[in-house]
Amino acid sequence: MEKEQEKKQEKHQGRILFAGTGSGTGKTTITCGILSELVKRGFNVTSFKCGPDYIDPMFHRKVIGMKSYNLDSFFLEKEALRKYFMKHAGKSDICVLEGVMGYYDGAGFTTLGSTYEIADITNTPVILIVNGKGMGNSVGAVIKGFTSYVKNSHVKGIILNHVSRGTYEKLTGQIAAMGLVPCGYLNELNEELTFENRHLGLISADEIKDAANQLGKLSEKICETVDVDKILEIAKNAVPLWEEEEIEGDGEKNKVKIGVAKDEAFSFCYKENLEILQHMGCEILYFSPLHDTKLPSGISGLILAGGYPEVHARKLSKNQEMRNAVKDAIRSGMPVIAECGGYMYLKEWLEDVDGCMHEMAGVIPGECKKAEHLVRFGYVALKAVKANVLCDEGDTLKGHEFHYWDSEDNGTAFLAEPASGKEAYPCIYADNNLFAGFPHLYFPANEKAAGRFVKRCEEYQNDRRNGKY
Repeated sequence: MEKEQEKKQEKHQGRILFAGTGSGTGKTTITCGILSELVKRGFNVTSFKCGPDYIDPMFHRKVIGMKSYNLDSFFLEKEALRKYFMKHAGKSDICVLEGVMGYYDGAGFTTLGSTYEIADITNTPVILIVNGKGMGNSVGAVIKGFTSYVKNSHVKGIILNHVSRGTYEKLTGQIAAMGLVPCGYLNELNEELTFENRHLGLISADEIKDAANQLGKLSEKICETVDVDKILEIAKNAVPLWEEEEIEGDGEKNKVKIGVAKDEAFSFCYKENLEILQHMGCEILYFSPLHDTKLPSGISGLILAGGYPEVHARKLSKNQEMRNAVKDAIRSGMPVIAECGGYMYLKEWLEDVDGCMHEMAGVIPGECKKAEHLVRFGYVALKAVKANVLCDEGDTLKGHEFHYWDSEDNGTAFLAEPASGKEAYPCIYADNNLFAGFPHLYFPANEKAAGRFVKRCEEYQNDRRNGKY
C-alpha cells in the first residue's frame, strides 16, 4: 500500500488556480492559453471552473480536448467538494482551475462560493492575475492588499496584464520581496487573438471559426511573456490530495432513456448532471430543437437545457414539428426539466435579440422579452410551495440564475431566497411531471431531486408500456 502511494505521488504534477482581482482581468484568456500549452507539452490535464459557469468548461472540452468540470462551494459542502474534486482529478498529470469574478467575491458580500474558498478547500496554490492598466507603482499596493486580506491567501505567483515589458521589469523586485513569484506579463493582445463575448459571457466553442488554430496562436503569444515553467514549479509544490473515490451506480443500467436538448440554442447543461443520471441507470440521448423534427425514440424524460434560444428564435419557431413534438410529450405526462433557455422555449412567445416576437412551444402561457438590464444574477435556495416532479412540499433545492430575458409570470411553485440576502420571490412552474423556470440546478447538490426525477421517468415508462399513454 505504501509503495502504491509513493507511485501516485511520483506521478503527481500538482495543481494550479488562475484567479483575478476582478472580472475582466484576463483569467479566461490566460487559462486557455496555458491549458493549450500544457496539452502541447503532452500533459494529461483536467481543468475546473470555479462557480456556475457552463461556457468555459464546454470551451475547454470542445476546443482544447480535455476533461473539464465545475467546482462550486455554494452547491457542495466543504468535504463533498473536496471529494468531488479528487474524484475528477483522477490520474491527471496536472489540474488547472480557473477562478470566477474577483478572487474574494462570493454570494452577497461574503466569500461563500468565491474563488478563494475553492482554493482554500482544495489547498491549491494560486496565480493572481492583476490588471495593471493605468497603474505603475500602485500595482504593488493592489497585490499587497489581495495577499494580506486573509491569513493564508494561497497566492503564490503573479501575472500582470495590460502592462509593458518595462513596467513588469520594474515591478518584479516588489513582487519577489513579498515572497511571491513573478510569472510574467501580457501587453495588449491583437483582436484576432481574443474571443468574442455575448450577454451571458464568452460565445460558445461551436460559434468560433477555426477555434483550435486561434487558440494555438493565442497560446504562443502568451508563452512569449508568461513563464509556464515557473507556473509548473508552483503547481508541483501543491500538497497531493490522493484518495480512491469511485461513484457506483445502483447496478441497473438503462432503466430509462432521457432526451437532452443540445445544439447552438441549447447548450448550458452541467456535465455533472448528466453523469449523475447515467450513474442512476439512465441512457442520455441528445437531440436538436433547431435541426430535428422529432424527439429521440423511446425516451421517458426530457431535459431542455439553457442556452441562447433568443439568438435562434426565428429558426426554433419555424421548426413547428419539433415544437409540437415537445408540447405533445409534456401534455402526455412525460417528465421534463426546462431551465432558463429551455423554459423560454416552452412559453407561447419569445422575443429575439432584434426585438421580433416568435411563436414557441406554447406549453406555458405568456411571453419572454428582453429586459433593459440583467434581471437576476446569483445563487438561490428554492423552497417548494407544493410537491412536484423533483421534491416534496417544503423541500429546498439549490440553484442559480443569470438572465437578461424575463416574463411577467414565472410561476409560483417555489419561493426563491437569494443568497445575497435580497427579498425572496416566487418562481417556477412545477407539477407532477414539469419543472420549468429560470433557475439552473446542479445535481451533485440535489441528488435526491435527480433520483426523484428518474423515478418519475420510470413510472411514465411503465404507464406507457401498460397502455396509459
